[in-house]
Amino acid sequence: MEFIIPVLVVLGIVVVLPIVVVALMYNHLVSLRNRVTESWSNVDTELKRRYDLIPNLVETVKGYAAHERAVFERVVEARARAVASNGRPAEQAADENQLVGSMKSLFAVAERYPDLQASRNFLALQEELTDTEDRIQAARRFYNGNVRDYNNSCQSVPTNLIAGMFNFQKADFFEIESAVMRQAPKVGLGPA
Repeated sequence: MEFIIPVLVVLGIVVVLPIVVVALMYNHLVSLRNRVTESWSNVDTELKRRYDLIPNLVETVKGYAAHERAVFERVVEARARAVASNGRPAEQAADENQLVGSMKSLFAVAERYPDLQASRNFLALQEELTDTEDRIQAARRFYNGNVRDYNNSCQSVPTNLIAGMFNFQKADFFEIESAVMRQAPKVGLGPA
C-alpha cells in the first residue's frame, strides 16, 4: 500500500504535466493569434478613414484642375480596388501601395496650382490626411509587432510543435508607404 501512493504521484506527474504544458502553449498561441487579428482590425479602421477622405480631396483638387481627369480616375480606381481588397495583408498591401502611388500623383498635380495650395479646404483635408497617415503607420507598426511575436512563437521550440499540431499558420506583415510626403523643416545656418 505504501508503494502505490508514490507510484500514483509519479504517474500523475508523467501524465498530467505534459497535458498542462501543451494546454499552456496552445493558449499562448491562441492569445497571440487573437492579438494579430485585433491589431489588424485597427489597421483596417484607419485605412477606412483614409478611404473616406479621398473623395473629398479629389473633388477639391478637381475644382482647380479639372483637366487632370486621368489622375482623378487613377485615384478613384485605386481607391475602389483598395476598398474591395479583403485578402491577406500582403495582398492588401499591394492594393494600398497602388492607392498611395495614385495619391502622390494627385498631390503632384495640386503642387502646380498655388491657389489650391492656399485653399483652406485643401489645407484642412491635407492636414486630416497627414494625421490619418500617421495613425495608419502607428497601427501598422503595432500590427507588425504582434505578427512578429506570433510568428516567433509559431517557429520557436517547443511551441512550434504545438503550432504544427494545431495548424497555426504564419501571419503576414503589412508593409505600405505613406500617402503624404513630409518635408523636413528648413533650417537656416547663415549669419544671424
